[in-house]
Amino acid sequence: MTYTVGIYLFDEVEVLDFAGPFEVFSTAARVKSRLEPQTVEAFKVFTLADEQRTVAARGNLLVQPHYALTDHPPLDILIVPGGVVTVELERKPVTEWIATVSQTTAVTASVCTGAFLLAKAGLLHNRPAITHWEDIDDLRTMFPDIDIKDGVRWVDTGPIVTSAGISAGIDMSLHLVARLEGETLAVKTARQMEFDWEHSPTKNVWL
Repeated sequence: MTYTVGIYLFDEVEVLDFAGPFEVFSTAARVKSRLEPQTVEAFKVFTLADEQRTVAARGNLLVQPHYALTDHPPLDILIVPGGVVTVELERKPVTEWIATVSQTTAVTASVCTGAFLLAKAGLLHNRPAITHWEDIDDLRTMFPDIDIKDGVRWVDTGPIVTSAGISAGIDMSLHLVARLEGETLAVKTARQMEFDWEHSPTKNVWL
């Protein structure tokens, strides 16, 4: 099976929040193809935005998404990164799209403050979750029904997965590779990336 991975982009999105998961899933696909050339591609990764336009990420990095919200292929995995999400939280079509798409994905995941968008879409109601350490208090205040898990890199509740800030999205994505395609591929992907993957969600958290 090939898992389609869509990563949502918006103005002021944190660069590593989306680039880290993109690198993990695309590298995992290459590694598996090299190890098992006769098998189907493990992951097909693409980016999408509200419309076909150039997105200005944090630091004014300009990114051209592959698809718009209205024309993307079906998603098996949706990744919602963080960054400055204030404007996105007020955009009802975006949170409605997240809520709708999550009904058919195997996994909907957030990185950093992307958890606010999942919460606004109603996906974290009475669920454990995590976000960037700087934003935990705000997430608790805005969405008091969320069970915030301090001191973890990611929280996996099955169909909904959240991760802490920025680089934690890489750990979470490797965890998802292990969950969907096996630990061996995740380890080899981390090795290919020369990344010191934290297998446990509770390690190396500075809170």
